[in-house]
Amino acid sequence: MSKYLQNTSDDAPKEVQIFDTKKTNPNKTSGQNGILDLELEANSDGKTIISKQYSQDPLLLQRALYPENSLPNMAYLYVMSSAGGILQGDRHKIDISLKNNALAHFTTQGATRVYGMESNYASQIVNITVDEDCYLEYIPDQIIPYKDSKYYQKVNLNVNENSNLIYSEILTPGRVAMGESFDYDICYMRTSCKNQNNKIRFLENLKIEPKKQQLQNFGVIGEYQTVGTVFILTKKENVEELEMTINEKIIKTDTISAGTSILPDESGIILRILGNKTEDVSNLVFKTLEICRKKCLGSTFSKIRKN
Repeated sequence: MSKYLQNTSDDAPKEVQIFDTKKTNPNKTSGQNGILDLELEANSDGKTIISKQYSQDPLLLQRALYPENSLPNMAYLYVMSSAGGILQGDRHKIDISLKNNALAHFTTQGATRVYGMESNYASQIVNITVDEDCYLEYIPDQIIPYKDSKYYQKVNLNVNENSNLIYSEILTPGRVAMGESFDYDICYMRTSCKNQNNKIRFLENLKIEPKKQQLQNFGVIGEYQTVGTVFILTKKENVEELEMTINEKIIKTDTISAGTSILPDESGIILRILGNKTEDVSNLVFKTLEICRKKCLGSTFSKIRKN
């Protein structure tokens, strides 16, 4: 148990640490150390199973499902929270490891709601390891930062150059239906990736401070409200064709904009999506996933998600 608790600490940047009241008033802090530690591998029949699992409230995992007719051995897994979201002072940590030809699709039970905070901040660390000849789709629902929330997310990807990972994240302006739009204090998202030899494949920081930034400026998010990002880590020989296909098939409209770039050393692709409706951004994420799955696995994506 102690090794899990020790590993929930984070190295939040200074822009987030200024909200840390644990140092100044430890009696006025709250929050939980949610933990999810998973290992997946293909069994002797080729079916991907959970070979190791540990969880600590509020993080939970639904049992593996196999709904995809075109990929009956792919495990679909749903990360859940008994708290219904991320609260003040939470320090969550998710570890996912794939080995031995595992095929998996991860998502969340619903949107990640980051509740308002009177003090402190919340953080979530995600560590994903994808060994050789494995395939992972990590496609969580959107992040919704509530008014006065402070959120730090750090994602560490370790992806073998002979494997595939499609990772996405969608950040919304907040609870728009409740009259909240860019009313949060900070959302800082740091994503990095290394290969099997610990060589950096990419590093990206996304920091939005609505109360300090002019978000409508060119170079931030301009006229849009929702930001989507898809990282595609795949074999070098797939990169050029995949980027070309994505740019040919993704549909851009007056309310949505998207563009791709090839990651350093041709190790993958980044797709950035800007839109005004979460559904529009999500649809482009799913379309990209469909393209990647067909190229990497020769299979279809039926968009079986949640009822």
